[in-house]
Amino acid sequence: MDAVTSSNQAAWQTASQKHVREYDELLAQARRESSLLEHEQELLRPLLSAAPDVVHLQSGHGLDDIALANAGARSVVGIDFSSVAAAAAQRRADELAVPCRYVVAEVPRTPLRDGSADLIYTGKGALIWLPDIDAWGREVVRLLRPGGQLFVYEAHPAVPLWAWDEDEPRIRPDRGYFEASHVNETFPAHGAVEWQRTLGEIVNALLAAGLQLRHLAEYPEPFWRYGDLDAAAWRGRLPNSFALLAAKPLRPDCRA
Repeated sequence: MDAVTSSNQAAWQTASQKHVREYDELLAQARRESSLLEHEQELLRPLLSAAPDVVHLQSGHGLDDIALANAGARSVVGIDFSSVAAAAAQRRADELAVPCRYVVAEVPRTPLRDGSADLIYTGKGALIWLPDIDAWGREVVRLLRPGGQLFVYEAHPAVPLWAWDEDEPRIRPDRGYFEASHVNETFPAHGAVEWQRTLGEIVNALLAAGLQLRHLAEYPEPFWRYGDLDAAAWRGRLPNSFALLAAKPLRPDCRA
């Protein structure tokens, strides 16, 4: 593991202690409601109706895995490089008797066999921790069965530009859309690095890996808000999230 990835892992291990401290609250939330947002549920509903085996890359607290299982997934395997996050997520899944299991591993080098998944879910704050988006795309293809699909619901790549001013939307003077990376402001003490891509770079990584783009949508709503803040950038004028569906061809030579 390189130095940047090690720093990011240390930061995520520290952050994941929150999942332990708030174990009971997260358990109650999982019992009470789905953590999948409206746009996610709409796009995932037909996919989950087929009872797929799901792999969730960078699974975090695991509430999305419980929601996927409750919505129809036959099984969910969550991958996260924080042992703290994975252990807390496994405990919650066991307590709720849902078919989820967790593996501690670095994405994209996941210790799962080829063709493990009918559906790969990636969402809500995952892609910024990937130093090699092309390797991620290839790993998605390796893990998917022919005809399997990738679902992504993420912060829009333009989000790092938006200031959190409440009076009107503004672009931060210290950020650019085409930057490669910057220090993550949540974990500056760890020197954690946040990787930044354009929407085109994300899509092209998946196309280069051999996936077929099925759906791409952009939304004004953010999936995460800081405290009680009501930033003007979140009020409908700017892109704050996006969803993507891509499929692995049934035959290797099928590109259409």
